[in-house]
Amino acid sequence: MKTFIGIDLGSTTTKAIVLDSDKTVLGRGITNSRSNYGIATEVAKQEAFLDARFFLLRRLLHDLPALSGQVDQFLTNLEQDFRLQQYLDQLGDLEGACVESAEDKRLGEDGPETRELLTELFRQLQEGAAKLYGPGSSRKSDFFRDIAGSRYSDTARSVVERSNISFEALLNIYDRSIIEVENRITGDVDESMFMNAMDRTCKRSNKFGKLLDKLREPLKTILDTELEETYVIGTVYGRATLPFSKEHIRSEILCHGLGAHIMHPETATVLDIGGQDTKAIQVDPNGIVESFQMNDRCAAGCGRYLGYIADEMNLGLHELGPMAMKSKRKVRINSTCTVFAGAELRDRLSMGEKREDIVSGLHRAIILRAMSILSRSGGIRDQFTFTGGVAKNEAAVAVLKELAEENYGDLTMNVNPDSIYTGALGAATFAQRTLAH
Repeated sequence: MKTFIGIDLGSTTTKAIVLDSDKTVLGRGITNSRSNYGIATEVAKQEAFLDARFFLLRRLLHDLPALSGQVDQFLTNLEQDFRLQQYLDQLGDLEGACVESAEDKRLGEDGPETRELLTELFRQLQEGAAKLYGPGSSRKSDFFRDIAGSRYSDTARSVVERSNISFEALLNIYDRSIIEVENRITGDVDESMFMNAMDRTCKRSNKFGKLLDKLREPLKTILDTELEETYVIGTVYGRATLPFSKEHIRSEILCHGLGAHIMHPETATVLDIGGQDTKAIQVDPNGIVESFQMNDRCAAGCGRYLGYIADEMNLGLHELGPMAMKSKRKVRINSTCTVFAGAELRDRLSMGEKREDIVSGLHRAIILRAMSILSRSGGIRDQFTFTGGVAKNEAAVAVLKELAEENYGDLTMNVNPDSIYTGALGAATFAQRTLAH
C-alpha cells in the first residue's frame, strides 16, 4: 500500500500523519521533540505507522460477524494491552541503562547498594504498570519520558529512605539513562508484541476469549500488509535539519493553511498557537495562503508559557484549562513574558488572589496577544479555525470565541480534536499531491 507522510517538527512536539492514495488519514503519531531532529522524525513516523495498523485492523474487523457491535471495545482493550507491553519493554530498557550507569566507578563503595536500590525501584515500577493502561486509567502524558520520569521520581523517594544513597544520586542515574532509551528506534512494527497483546486481551475477557482463533488471521493480514513510504514532506521549526532533501520540505505557513483547509474546507482565517510561536494565516477557498503574521522570536503567549505556569503551580499542563474555567473574577495580567511569569504569579498569590482567577487572566492575556497578531494579518473572516496544541485548552478556546465575536461579530469557529496535527496533515497532503501531479 502506497503511503504519504507529513512530518511537523515543532519546538516541543513532533507530529506525523500517514495518508493513503485516497487522502484517507491512516495514522497519526506524536513524540517529544529532541535536539536530534532525525530521531524525533523517525519516532513520530513509527507512531503514525503503528496507529495506521490499528486503523486498518479496525476497518477489517468491521466485516467480521463474530465481533458485530464489539469492535470498538475490542480494539480499545487491544491497544491498552499493546501500550502496556510497549511501556514494559521500554521500562526494561531503562532499567538496563540505569544499572549500566550505576556501574560507574565514580560510585565507588556505593555501587552495590545503588544497584540493589535500582532493582527494587524497577520491581515496583513494573508492578504498578498495569494500572496505567487498564480500563478507566488516566495519565497526564502518553510520552514514555514523562510517565516513567514521574513514577521513577516518586518511587525513588521511598526506596532511598533507609539507605545511604541520596535521592539526587538516583535521579542523576535516570537523567543519564533516559535519553538513550527514549531515542531508541525500534522499526515499523513488532509482530510478537501485537500477538502477545491479542492473547492478553482475549484471555482476560470471556467475551473475546472465544474469538481468539478467529481474530488471529485478520491481525496477521494487517501485520503482513506492506506500508510503503512513497513520499515524505517535512515542515516547521526544525525543517532545515530534517533528514531529507530540500524538495521534500515546505513552509510551515503553507502546511498549516492547507491542513486547516483539509480539516475544515470553508476555512478563511487560521490561528495556530504552538509551543513557541503564534501564526495568523489568511487562506483562499482552495487553502492557498494569501497573507500571514507571526509573533516575534519571543515565546511569550505560546504553549511554552503555559507549560512554565503549570510547572510553577505544580500542575499538569492539561489541568490549567479546567482550573481557569472555574474563575469568577477577571484578573488583568500585565505580562505574557515567560521569564517574568513566575514572579508575577507568586506576587499575585501572595496578595491573596485565587489561583483559578490568576490562571484565567493568564489565558486571557495569551489570547489578547493572539488577537493582535490576527488583526495585523487582516482580521478574522468566517470560517475561523483554531489549531495547535493550545487549541486543546478549553479556557483558551472559550476566551478566543468570546473576543472573536466581540470584535468581528457572529462567526463559525472550528476547533478540531486533532488540531495539533494540522501542519503534519498539510505536509502529507503536499506529499500526496506531488506524485498525483
